[in-house]
Amino acid sequence: MSAPAPEIARQASQQAEWVRRPERSNRAMLRLMTWISLRMGRAPARFVLAGISLYFLLFAPAAKAASRAYLRRALDREPAFADLFRHFHSFASTIHDRLFLLNARFDLFQVEVHGEDVIQDVLAAGRGAILMGAHMGSFEVVRALGRRQPGLRVAMVMYEENARKLNAALAAINPAAVQDIIPLGQIDSMLRVQACLDEGMALGVLGDRTLGGDPTLRVPFLGADAEFPVGPMRLAAMLKRPVLFMSGLYLGGNRYAIHFERLADFSALERSGRDAAIQSAVAVYAACLERHCRAAPCNWFNFFDFWRPKDAAKP
Repeated sequence: MSAPAPEIARQASQQAEWVRRPERSNRAMLRLMTWISLRMGRAPARFVLAGISLYFLLFAPAAKAASRAYLRRALDREPAFADLFRHFHSFASTIHDRLFLLNARFDLFQVEVHGEDVIQDVLAAGRGAILMGAHMGSFEVVRALGRRQPGLRVAMVMYEENARKLNAALAAINPAAVQDIIPLGQIDSMLRVQACLDEGMALGVLGDRTLGGDPTLRVPFLGADAEFPVGPMRLAAMLKRPVLFMSGLYLGGNRYAIHFERLADFSALERSGRDAAIQSAVAVYAACLERHCRAAPCNWFNFFDFWRPKDAAKP
């Protein structure tokens, strides 16, 4: 049975909010930082970066309100202006550092890895793995880890429109990075995903946002129920692969911390138990994301009302 019209309208409105706002800010910031960084280098550009962060904080009221609402939950207190600035500046810093990571300037960064044995054990089986991430920290630093360690191959799986936008941005910086992205929605998408997993690759999927009509599951997250997409976990369950949580947290300066944790293993899952296993895995993912949000609150970059009730959307 198809969804009723008001529900479709609500989902479309919710989709338009996060698709329009974060991507627009991302592109504008990336263009400006590229111009500055190519002429000044990373260290001098960091001074300009603070001004850019302050500008977006002052002149993006909707994103500022969403940041305040999120940080209030993550910090368990009313966030100060300095907290809001750190949130915006962390976002700007990860975008800025993407320029250098894509050009293999790993020497500029100090990266610590937690749970490296976890991903090595899973990939040693030779069947690949799904890395379930979020709009948290920098996925680019995780991909960089794959490019500098022989045997660890990491690609990103995302919806076709998002892949097109990201590919266009990455191609301007380093055309070689484009081939690490698999767009969903094409005729051969699932064949490419299956082939990459069969080759033992790790495929990154972001599990904290939904597009329009995607099914969701409401689970506890930072003090209230929130909707999380079911699709990423369903993909892993259909392909019968292990799922690891991943994050590349920005720690300030030139420091990052990559985390890998076990979430679920659908390798031996029977079809009859698939729905229950998927729901359980989504709840575990949300709990893991909450733990990282509280540990590094300025690293989650969802600048929209994540907890908005279903009936609060405008028609």
